[in-house]
Amino acid sequence: MTSMVDGIAAVEAIAPVSRETAERLGIYVDLLRKWQKSQNLVSPNTLPMVWARHVADAAQTHALLPEARRWIDFGSGAGFPGLVTAIFLADVPQARVHLVESNKGKVAFLRTVARETGAPVTVHAERIEAFNAHFDEAVEGVSARALAPLVDLVAMAEQHVARGAVAVFHKGQDFASEVREATLSWDLDLVEQISRIDPAGRMIVVRRIAAKPRNSRQEIVGRSTP
Repeated sequence: MTSMVDGIAAVEAIAPVSRETAERLGIYVDLLRKWQKSQNLVSPNTLPMVWARHVADAAQTHALLPEARRWIDFGSGAGFPGLVTAIFLADVPQARVHLVESNKGKVAFLRTVARETGAPVTVHAERIEAFNAHFDEAVEGVSARALAPLVDLVAMAEQHVARGAVAVFHKGQDFASEVREATLSWDLDLVEQISRIDPAGRMIVVRRIAAKPRNSRQEIVGRSTP
């Protein structure tokens, strides 16, 4: 981590925070600590630094696309980054963040936080595959954190990026190998930004996704196999 600063100051180091946003984030963190006792929302050893490790980390998504008002957040879990994005957008007209989560306990938590903070979210209590099969609205951003390998995230986001969305994915220290794996199957317009919370990690920003022809994938795999 770049700093041991915690609390709202950790978030303010990532993006401007209004008084109203700070109050909503405070409600969120209080609810997270309360629900953590019965739901495994975050790793227990990260709870003492929840503002830096989770809230500020999640705020990087909004900071990278501050003008985006409509989002999809895959595998929302405890709401990082999608619910944080929604709280930043709470006073923005027509903003909406679609949180996709299949775990019933986490769905209940997300809906409680949304109700208590007034965050502009719709919680979709279903698997990502089912959501993608019926959701056809255009969005400006797609996000995910600690969910799946990049090659799988790209497949999840493909249809939304094709309609104009930009995908923003949090990745840890193995980001380079994940990028290599993903580019075996996909042509990507991809930019890596060093995480401002964990310098070993990256924020992966993807603006174009196109599947490579199957024969070219096989040739690449064949050349890379000893």
